[in-house]
Amino acid sequence: MTIRVLVAEDQPAVRAGLVLILSSAPDVEVVGEAGDGEEAVRLARELRPDLVLMDVQMPRLDGVAATGLVVAEQLADVLVLTTFDLDEYVFGALRAGAAGFLLKSADAGQLLEAVRTVARGEGLIAPAVTRRLIAEFAGAGRGRSAPAADPAVLRALTRREREVLRCLGEGLSNAEIAGRLSMAEATAKTHVSRLLGKLELRSRVQAAVLAQELGA
Repeated sequence: MTIRVLVAEDQPAVRAGLVLILSSAPDVEVVGEAGDGEEAVRLARELRPDLVLMDVQMPRLDGVAATGLVVAEQLADVLVLTTFDLDEYVFGALRAGAAGFLLKSADAGQLLEAVRTVARGEGLIAPAVTRRLIAEFAGAGRGRSAPAADPAVLRALTRREREVLRCLGEGLSNAEIAGRLSMAEATAKTHVSRLLGKLELRSRVQAAVLAQELGA
């Protein structure tokens, strides 16, 4: 399966480098390039890529606002390029429903693996990125992933779904959840999808933060 990617980055040299790396992989196709958030949203609507690689700092419409539109319209999954010294952008992208976060310092191999991971429907990427994000977000008490971190929300989940939520809080992938809970990977993926729907969350990252906040 070929992963169709739209690259949104306002710096031409950086964008060219990202495109070069992505195009070198036989299972990735760059279907479009955007230099600002408005163009990213327009191209996402037009091209319907599998994934948008979105920089957070862009002119006309920033990456957080663009992510919110892309996710709300279910145009594609969004993998956000970020640095951890820009907390407000990270938190904003999380609230907007970004499926994954990647440090701008990532090398070519990490970039390609992140794209493949998000394309598989596994929003949590490398533990070095996601677990720190979860800890910082939950610890800061900002931008809750749900309207309120009320323990009562867990009552909507089955016992198995609560176990899966706990695994998401640890930053586990579908394969790792399947191994931990002795189930098929496809079954783990189904449980994740169902609990996201029940909790009205947009991404696994939001579910992981909620799990941390609730001590699930």
